[in-house]
Amino acid sequence: MTTLVHRNGRAATTGDLAPLAFAGYAHFTATQVRGGRIRGLDLHLDRLRSASAELFGRALPDDRVRSFLRTALEASPADVSLTATLYAAPGEFAAGEAAEPDVLVRTGPPASGPSGPLALATVEYERVLPAVKHVGEVAKTYFMRRAVQDGFDDAAFVDRRGRLSEATIWNLAFWDGDAVVWPDAPMLVGTTMGIVRRQLDRLGVAQRVREVTPADVSALAGAVVMNSWTPGIAVHRIGSAPVPEAPRFLDLLHRAYEAEPLTEP
Repeated sequence: MTTLVHRNGRAATTGDLAPLAFAGYAHFTATQVRGGRIRGLDLHLDRLRSASAELFGRALPDDRVRSFLRTALEASPADVSLTATLYAAPGEFAAGEAAEPDVLVRTGPPASGPSGPLALATVEYERVLPAVKHVGEVAKTYFMRRAVQDGFDDAAFVDRRGRLSEATIWNLAFWDGDAVVWPDAPMLVGTTMGIVRRQLDRLGVAQRVREVTPADVSALAGAVVMNSWTPGIAVHRIGSAPVPEAPRFLDLLHRAYEAEPLTEP
């Protein structure tokens, strides 16, 4: 299918998009749309609202954002990948009174991510404003490319205290044999991670948040990465430490994700 882009509820023109090719101050959310509906819509709206307040000093009402999403989806197939990006029209170097952000909504072919299992290199790196899903992060692509050159599939980040936090475009989750373990470190809390966590609570699955270091990996019973493509892709190695297969863990994550209802914008 063709990629479609809308700006503030109408088809974007070249004039709309050209200035953005040279800009990098924006934030976004991404999701997989199925049957014209979205899982965790409330989490996406929360993300856009809080990030806009952080970057621009003001946020759009949820109903306006939803109307832009609806307009884009009405012009698209039922199953698509969707990205909503919010940016400041005056430009990234314009300071002063807070401007209401503009909204770009892009739809394209649906995706499900790699099949796995994946091997992750470990890299010491901390994202700026880790709680904001912002654009222009050259480090993520750089470290992923370097990891592939070194024989890995992707890279996981280790903070200055030696804790695993997240991967390049993924959240990390671990399995200790009884409970899902979420790493305790500054990170972007993904919408898929939010969906899985609340649905695991409803399923009665134990969850723990604790610090996980590369040295801890060998004692774990499983590991995955997750993002808007998928609630879980198996990881079989982190750095030099092998990670055992954990089919029950993967099944729990996928069942939790599927239990989240799809919502129309």
